[in-house]
Amino acid sequence: MDPRFKGFSVFQKQNVKEFHYHPSEPPASSLRHEEDLSEDCDFSDSILRYINDILMEEDMEDKSCMLQESLDLQAAEKSFYDVLGKKYPPSPEHNSSSFGDNNGDMLQNQTQSLNVSSISQSSYISSSMVSLDGMLESPNSTLQVPESIWQFNKGVEEASKFIPSDVDLSGKFESYSKGRKFSNRDDVADEDERSRKQVAVSSETSVRSEMLDMVLLCSYGKPPTRFTALRDSLRDGISREVQQKGRGKKQSGKKEVVDLRTLLITCAQAVAAGDRNGTSSELLKQIRQHSSPFGDGNQRLAHYLAEALEARLAGTGSHIYKSLVCKRTSAYDIMKAYLLYVAACPFRKVSHFICNRSINVASRKSIRLHVIDFGILYGFQWPTLIERLSLRPEGPPKLRITGIDFPQPGFKPAERVEETGRRLAAYAEEFKVPFQYKAIAKKWETVRVEELELEEDEFVVVNCLYRAKNLLDETVTVHSPRNIVLNLIRKINPNLFIHGIINGAYNAPFFVTRFREALFHFSSMFDMLDAIVPREDWERMLIEREILGREALNAIACESWERVERPETVKQWHARNLRAGFLPQPFEREIVKGAFKRVQTFYHKDFVIDEDNQWLVQGWKGRIIYALSAWKPA
Repeated sequence: MDPRFKGFSVFQKQNVKEFHYHPSEPPASSLRHEEDLSEDCDFSDSILRYINDILMEEDMEDKSCMLQESLDLQAAEKSFYDVLGKKYPPSPEHNSSSFGDNNGDMLQNQTQSLNVSSISQSSYISSSMVSLDGMLESPNSTLQVPESIWQFNKGVEEASKFIPSDVDLSGKFESYSKGRKFSNRDDVADEDERSRKQVAVSSETSVRSEMLDMVLLCSYGKPPTRFTALRDSLRDGISREVQQKGRGKKQSGKKEVVDLRTLLITCAQAVAAGDRNGTSSELLKQIRQHSSPFGDGNQRLAHYLAEALEARLAGTGSHIYKSLVCKRTSAYDIMKAYLLYVAACPFRKVSHFICNRSINVASRKSIRLHVIDFGILYGFQWPTLIERLSLRPEGPPKLRITGIDFPQPGFKPAERVEETGRRLAAYAEEFKVPFQYKAIAKKWETVRVEELELEEDEFVVVNCLYRAKNLLDETVTVHSPRNIVLNLIRKINPNLFIHGIINGAYNAPFFVTRFREALFHFSSMFDMLDAIVPREDWERMLIEREILGREALNAIACESWERVERPETVKQWHARNLRAGFLPQPFEREIVKGAFKRVQTFYHKDFVIDEDNQWLVQGWKGRIIYALSAWKPA
């Protein structure tokens, strides 16, 4: 980590360092032909470089993905505070800070202001990297653990270092099911990765100097070599598996063929009917016999859905979901999984390519660009936009980014959002783009227009990619946070609103319908991973267990406020946006053609990309999973 940022604390009453990037002249790279070269920018290794910079940070392994409390946990805590006669919650609730561009030295002291707003009764459960985008920029949607529980688990982790490995102090769940445990086949690889990382980082200065050695993030005229190499490695692994499977079929006899999908649907119907000891138990037993978290895609999917059905049948879905949250997955591990995901799957890179190109084209005549990003997370999208803006022949515009995300537990609720701003500020400095950043850590529906500090002469873009699926809707609360956020965006009156969604129908109130739709959705995701990533890859298993499996558990075994996986279809979101006062805008034809070309050139033939009613849709084998659209106020 850059030593300039060491010791930065948002709760200390001290001056805050600001970043000022005001280049006296455009960078040499701006003399290039932007239109001929910029298409490669979002498909280059830029995001890989950005992820690597985060992975190389010295304290990354000690951090975990953002978690948010469930309402019943909050209610339990609140009752204790009421008995004690204290106000709930007692800790600081909201923080916003900014890093700006002014005419002055690179670093200039300025007093930081702290704002307070409620974090209690959150209507949103954050997707950490990563949900599968919304995967890994989900990477997974989880409940926030109270600070006391976090500290207890942290203590258990520390104590475990000094006792035999076979002693489990915390009794944490290794599996959802009774009497079964996951095989921790990936633990050795996980520890090996961590130890190698610690050796690699010898000092903070070396990390920064490595970043400075790679000023240009894009290799124009060349393919994105590192991503290409990773994809080639994955293809080689798949080819070896196919060859081994062919030899295995010749050596072994006939195996029993089981229709796991039919068994799962029949079991879901029995669970919905409340059959605890009869048909449902027998069906679950059959499913377990033919499923495994280490088998093919169908077997892995059946394993996790069976666990979710069993939890619902026992009425322990919410309890198990919270228990799984207590086992903190480090941001380092999630980041590694996300790196694999963006290399093997086009959904994220295509989305960033479309968004950044559209923002650049729409704001070409503006000298001030303000991007408001709902769910900024680690800011993976913006390094390539910064580089793209630096290529403008007339010089880059002044870029403002307002990063909005939910507060983390503890005494530094805005820490991750602020760290994202510092990383982006460093990239802006590399490319000599005037840059200002403001971090807002609070519930989306409580953000006020005044906090965004809009200015009349700036081109305003609102960006919201794949994170709105976790906002509650009107089936849970009369005042739908989804509609509140859309109305807020309408009040902002942006020049451009870019909206990305997970296209899913497993938000139905009726369980069997919801289960069937969840089965279809997660079948596509597991089948996709099975086709593009080798089975023994530990990052794949992490994605399936910590992200997809957990999302399926929440959608199937949880209800009411605690069911936070609530995606809607393209048609439903289209209607919401229209009601909020927006009109759809088509993407530029050349931008869309460039995206189509890249998907067909670099990725598996079964990936789908198409257009439907001014939405750009992406999916797998004909099933639409992701959708992206552009809007303007009516």
